[in-house]
Amino acid sequence: MIYLQLFYEFFKTGLFAVGGGLATLPFLYDISDRFGWFTESQLADMIAISESTPGAIGINMSTYAGFLTTNVTGAVVATLGLITPSVVIVILISRVLSRFQNDQRVQAVFYGLRPASTALIASAGLSVMSMDLLQLDQEQLIERVDWMSLALAVGLFILMKYRLTKHLHPIVFILIAAGIGILFGMGS
Repeated sequence: MIYLQLFYEFFKTGLFAVGGGLATLPFLYDISDRFGWFTESQLADMIAISESTPGAIGINMSTYAGFLTTNVTGAVVATLGLITPSVVIVILISRVLSRFQNDQRVQAVFYGLRPASTALIASAGLSVMSMDLLQLDQEQLIERVDWMSLALAVGLFILMKYRLTKHLHPIVFILIAAGIGILFGMGS
């Protein structure tokens, strides 16, 4: 029964998380709250691991969440649940898109999806920021700031914003962040 429920929850996530992998975060928070399959702390780990491993972040997170729930079988079931809606929709759209490509109603639907997608991604970003930088869970207001994480985020933002690191590959940032995490994590 848990596998059916896992498939169903990730199927809904795959169906409605328009905008990419980070858009799945509000759905994962909801799944965490309703079922307790994983904690918000584990969700933060999911984000870090999913961002730093090859592949789509949404698929990586669903695989990780399924694994936390019921090991390898859960990972496969959650991943299949997440990708099934996309596969079905892409097959259906590819069959009829050429006929409706210039239809104003279709263009209006895509135009309307952009703000929804942006809002889901912004919500995910704020959630990650509140968990990591401010050390907050969903119910708390500002209790304390993790100054080390905030300084690292601001430092990386400045380096990237002003293109001081334009010659560096993104993997370098991942390795540097992992090294800093190990260095400061050992002191905790």
